[in-house]
Amino acid sequence: MAVKKSALACSVCGSRNYSKSVNDGQRTERLEIKKFCKYCQKHTLHKETK
Repeated sequence: MAVKKSALACSVCGSRNYSKSVNDGQRTERLEIKKFCKYCQKHTLHKETK
C-alpha cells in the first residue's frame, strides 16, 4: 500500500512550504498546523492541500 503525500499551504500567502505523508483511511478533516512561512517571515496557519 502506497503512502499518500499532501502539501501544507500557507493561509496568508498561499505558498506550499511543507509536505506530509498521510493515511486517508483514518481522517476525514484536513490538517491545520501553525508553522513558519519563509515568505511571510512569521508563524502562520498552514492548511493541508491535495
